[in-house]
Amino acid sequence: MTVLPLDGEYDPVRRDIIAAINRLFAGAPHRSNGRLNVTQLAIEADVKRWHLTHQHTDLKDRFQAAAAQEEAKRTKAAQTGDDLEKLKRENAELRQHCRHLESRLEIYATALNQLALEHAALSGRDADAAKVRTLPRRRQPLP
Repeated sequence: MTVLPLDGEYDPVRRDIIAAINRLFAGAPHRSNGRLNVTQLAIEADVKRWHLTHQHTDLKDRFQAAAAQEEAKRTKAAQTGDDLEKLKRENAELRQHCRHLESRLEIYATALNQLALEHAALSGRDADAAKVRTLPRRRQPLP
């Protein structure tokens, strides 16, 4: 990932700083630990820190802005990962709850069927007649 192009830069110190910025954002540091801060940028560019803070403040500001954007991306990616794990947990809990409700529903359906059969036997009707009951139709009033 190239953050800053080297085009038009003839000052060797600026070229070193820009190359160090690009290496840090590419994740391939040569001299530093790879953290995205001004101190590590100075180490990576092999320049004194005051060169960045006093002489090349434009490069320092651009580096810090790009580092802030990168950190925001990492934070959002971590948060998205956390949200995904939370959603997976909730999904598993809901599936378990659904299985529990389905097993209860099966028990209740069996109990209702047994009660309907017992009611039909006790009332003297056959089981088929106990399952279906016709309701009287209502007459629609004329408007």
